[in-house]
Amino acid sequence: MIPEREEAWALLVEYNPSEALQKHALAVEGVMRHFARKLGGDEQLWGIVGLLHDLDYERFPEQHCKKEMEIMTEKGYDPVIVRGCASHGHGVCIDLAPESEMEKVLYTIDELTGLITAAAIMRPSHSVMDLELKSVKKKYKTKGFAAGVDRELIQKGADLLGMSLDEVIEETILGMREVAPALGLG
Repeated sequence: MIPEREEAWALLVEYNPSEALQKHALAVEGVMRHFARKLGGDEQLWGIVGLLHDLDYERFPEQHCKKEMEIMTEKGYDPVIVRGCASHGHGVCIDLAPESEMEKVLYTIDELTGLITAAAIMRPSHSVMDLELKSVKKKYKTKGFAAGVDRELIQKGADLLGMSLDEVIEETILGMREVAPALGLG
């Protein structure tokens, strides 16, 4: 089963009461929907996977990606959703490599949305609407900026997608712009 968005949102909020994690989920959902349109994917499916990808993160951080598989499977969610969400943790917390285009996009943009959010917050406008590739690239190259963001993972994801890092960053910015008000970055 593919849940309706409202059901997925309620489940996310149940397991992640943190506003920061909810906003991250909204950012990833928006970017996943953007990439689905760009790459000919199912926008609803990709959006749900983006929204739920960190379902277990706040409540079960030591079991991240594994516990969410259990929760979603018990709810009868489509195995494509379960696998799609879990595979974003490949090489970090689970040995489940991203295979489909959808999985590769999530793997690539999950960390990148955090870096772009941090870059937007640093701007005088505090907005992603006027954020440009050049600014993000400058921050990306600064190791101390958003130091927790795994740049090697982002590059590996871009390579998996057969896209340049610049293109991935640009498309991620565009996807985040579509949901900027919900993120507080409008």
